[in-house]
Amino acid sequence: MTDTAVPITTKKDWSTDQEVRWCPGCGDYSILTAVQMLLPELGVRRENTVFVSGIGCSSRFPYYMSTYGIHSIHGRAPSIATGIAAARPDLDVWVVTGDGDALSIGGNHLIHALRRNVNLTILLFNNQIYGLTKGQYSPTSEVGKVTKSTPMGSVDHPFNPVSLALGAEATFVARTHDLDRKHMMETIRRAHEHRGASFVEIYQNCNVFNDGAFDAILGKEVRPNMLIPLVHGERIRFGTDNSLGVMMQPDGRLRICDVAEVGEDALLVHDEARESAGLAFQLSHLASGPHEPTPIGVFRAIERRTYESMMQDQLIAAQERQGPGDLGKLLASGGTWEV
Repeated sequence: MTDTAVPITTKKDWSTDQEVRWCPGCGDYSILTAVQMLLPELGVRRENTVFVSGIGCSSRFPYYMSTYGIHSIHGRAPSIATGIAAARPDLDVWVVTGDGDALSIGGNHLIHALRRNVNLTILLFNNQIYGLTKGQYSPTSEVGKVTKSTPMGSVDHPFNPVSLALGAEATFVARTHDLDRKHMMETIRRAHEHRGASFVEIYQNCNVFNDGAFDAILGKEVRPNMLIPLVHGERIRFGTDNSLGVMMQPDGRLRICDVAEVGEDALLVHDEARESAGLAFQLSHLASGPHEPTPIGVFRAIERRTYESMMQDQLIAAQERQGPGDLGKLLASGGTWEV
């Protein structure tokens, strides 16, 4: 969606005059800044950009973007965004959502947008809690989570958003976090450049109702040994001095290993363009939660025709076969009756 005639803009041009109203210290501020800093670099126009959100703390996002925007209804942002993208394939359509908005009431809407490969850039802020409604457990909260709605601890098995997206056959799936602006910007840039349904999970701290949910992997002192960077075409290595890696065992399962013990040749080479999502799905389950070494980066990036391009082909073919449509004739045809 680049255009050589696009005027040069800055972060200020993409920011509105609205007071940003999240709790002080919320990770949403970091994500907002990353997006506002990235957009001037993408070669897109503000008047051709639309942000669609549902309900939740993250869903205030459109108010702070100097673009077109819709603060829609709970869980339905992917459906509304699908309509926009289908009717106006020339627009740049973004969806901003949260773990509660997208994975609870919005679960079906999300997976269908992904499986259809609608050309959307979907950013899911995952703080593992319901923040807007003051601290109930969410679809990504861990088993045993004590909240206002689970005083004896949650018994729900949580969703893994990356696994869910891969299971829905999304053509682009990635994960980043709110403490690394450079990684966030690069990951979101990749998602935006992809034609089709792009899904990015962003680990985001809610410092009021779930503070420190990701400290076990994102703390500065532990990060080198707890984040596993996925780089296409490179062996999967991490840890201090790259001493750790990921290998595939003879039974096909993945495990974390000591490179000195197994040798570099035993390490798995990351292939984000692999047609089958099976290996990416295994990588998404390498950690059972954000307390074990956890992959970040792009899990999958494959090419498949977008929903709206195929729909446009059908409309053109129908017009060529049947000529211009007659709306009045259509409305009066078929199962009609008089009352």
